Amino acid sequence: MVPTTPESNETEMSLHEMKEFIRNHFEEFVNRKNLDIADVNFAPNFVDHGADVPPGIPPGIEGAKQYVGSALKRFPDMTVTVEDIIAEGDKVVVRNVWRATEPVSGKKLSFGGIVIWRIAARKIVERWAYLEPPRPQ
Repeated sequence: MVPTTPESNETEMSLHEMKEFIRNHFEEFVNRKNLDIADVNFAPNFVDHGADVPPGIPPGIEGAKQYVGSALKRFPDMTVTVEDIIAEGDKVVVRNVWRATEPVSGKKLSFGGIVIWRIAARKIVERWAYLEPPRPQ
């Protein structure tokens, strides 16, 4: 049994629920390529502070969908694996590994990342991400 803490007034979730919410978000949004889950999981006022966000991506939910959607178009087999997940207060921190195949060359790539998510009222309201450059596997 995983210990949990009482729900925070701001998140309305236990720490265990927050971790599962974020783990499921990665699974749906990236691994199952369900971009519409963004409309469910992100708050209307979602802000992405990620250093990985390319210039020209619009803010908010539509920007997140555009960013992930373009990455999935470029790398159709892209997946993410959550290696570590830690929750405290209203934040969840994830260490993850991304894997994909370069379609033209067939070269396998991977890169690691750290993502911090802030949750309020059962929605993702902020994201900070730091991703390594892709490297051959």
